[in-house]
Amino acid sequence: MAAVFVRTHLTPNMLTLIGFGIAVVGAYLAAVQLWIAAGLVVGFGAAFDMFDGALARATGKSSKLGAFLDSTFDRAGEAIVYVGIVVGVGALDSEGSQTGGQLFVVAAVAAMAASFMVSYTRAKSESLGFSAGSGMANVGLAPREVRMVILVIGLIWTGLAGGIGSQFYPTNGQGLPLLGALALIAILATVTTIQRILFVYRQAQSTNQEVPK
Repeated sequence: MAAVFVRTHLTPNMLTLIGFGIAVVGAYLAAVQLWIAAGLVVGFGAAFDMFDGALARATGKSSKLGAFLDSTFDRAGEAIVYVGIVVGVGALDSEGSQTGGQLFVVAAVAAMAASFMVSYTRAKSESLGFSAGSGMANVGLAPREVRMVILVIGLIWTGLAGGIGSQFYPTNGQGLPLLGALALIAILATVTTIQRILFVYRQAQSTNQEVPK
């Protein structure tokens, strides 16, 4: 795939921006309740995200700026998908089902916050000299790739199950695939954050760096 993109004369940074644009499209599709299409586009965008790094390595154009832009737009793309989901569910919740809407908002916000903590622990640990290279990326149950797979399954499953009705509650099963996916992401991402904190703590102990008693 990198060889294909080389012939298009696109730069790695251009691919990063295209990947963000794909995430925006996926968020819009979720906002208008096209759940299956949203899942497919978000999944494609998550896979597309691998290409900018591959192209940078294939063309010898790897740079700190490119890595910074890649990480920044990855986080922005992930966040906007959650916003799109909340908008989509909020539009369906306009006929009086406040309980369902609140559950989705809480689950989506929790999933986004926990996901950002996973990324933050990696960025901060590496900035302090822990887990140089890709070491921290391999720590934990739910790196970005796993979170995206869970989210894509939840979106597509929701569409296949007939979408989400205008009044949804846990008791009637409407929207449960997506609600469950968001809750699972929040839980696994929180566990991953804890795993990364413990990983850094053990590294600090092994190198005799200052750690709390």
